[in-house]
Amino acid sequence: MSETPHFVSREPFDSEATVAVGSTVSLAYMEASQSRLIWWRFLRHRVAVVSLAFLVVSYLSILVVEFLAPYDMQSRHTDFIFAPPQAVHLFHEGSFVGPFVYPLDFNLDLDTLQREYTPDTSQPLPLRFFCQGDPYEFWGLVSGDRHLVCPPEGGSLFLLGTDRLGRDMLSRILSGARISLTVGLVGVTLSFILGITIGGLAGYFGGWIDSVVQRVTEILRSLPELPLWLALSAALPVTWSPLLIYFGITLILALLDWPGLARAVRSKLFALREEDFVVAAEMLGARPRRIIFRHLLPNFMSHLIASASLSIPTMILAETALSFLGLGLRPPITSWGVLLSEAQNIEAVALYPWLLLPMVPVILTVLAFSFVGDGLRDAVDPHHHH
Repeated sequence: MSETPHFVSREPFDSEATVAVGSTVSLAYMEASQSRLIWWRFLRHRVAVVSLAFLVVSYLSILVVEFLAPYDMQSRHTDFIFAPPQAVHLFHEGSFVGPFVYPLDFNLDLDTLQREYTPDTSQPLPLRFFCQGDPYEFWGLVSGDRHLVCPPEGGSLFLLGTDRLGRDMLSRILSGARISLTVGLVGVTLSFILGITIGGLAGYFGGWIDSVVQRVTEILRSLPELPLWLALSAALPVTWSPLLIYFGITLILALLDWPGLARAVRSKLFALREEDFVVAAEMLGARPRRIIFRHLLPNFMSHLIASASLSIPTMILAETALSFLGLGLRPPITSWGVLLSEAQNIEAVALYPWLLLPMVPVILTVLAFSFVGDGLRDAVDPHHHH
């Protein structure tokens, strides 16, 4: 009786590639590039995929804020101060009208001095779409006045209520997104460049460069973040233009964020520096810069991207906190933190809870970034366990 031949695979075992050999799937799997494999693994994370979609939509919306917002973010409606959110209805007295709102009747309660708005349900005012509304300068360049949705003729449309100056909250939150969402991106880009450059030099050259970098990062990481942020942002001159303040805040956030990244880059490069392919490249006379950027960085770029997606939300939160405390961005720039700083008055919040609505996009964005970051980290390193 002849023995059944058996084969020993010398391949390193990959728990994920255990697909029936010969099937098309395994072939696709074997031929897929690293980035495609990461993408496939990422797609298995339902929550991360939904979060990514949400972020993409959010970031696309900041390109066309002026068109999406029903009003200009600065336009005041003095008859509607602290107006409550208006509901959009479809049916009026049982018959279908299409999207419409009821006009608000205003009444000042003289005992409590509270503003009371009551919808007048006798007359439906249909909304207008792709219509002319508040004029705006699109990105400050092109003037236009088209809006996706406008208040009805002779009526108002405050989907999220108005603030103490009668400005539409929805329009202000949409405009605030432009600043709050980009602070994180610009900040992470800056801290990325700093972290990769400094960490790369330390890890590749070692020696005294390494020990200097190590000391600097240790000092920076031991400083308490919040007081430092407060001190630095309080040091920004009041006379600066809003744009300069914005870049100043971003720079401060970046300067405090790079040490963690630099440390990760350094330890990775330390490990990879001794690998054969690096030695081979050195023997062939490749310059250190080429070795770092062509051979070493691509090896753990995906890790860096995952860690960056986790540090964007901390920056968004930091900007919100600073602006909330009145040390970050200041009006006329509108960010979510600036909007929340107007909700500091506790009585106002008790009476007009919709002033706290800018918290919602902050929470959603931070959660979305965290989920995407987690999904990416698991996709990059499938055998990594929390």
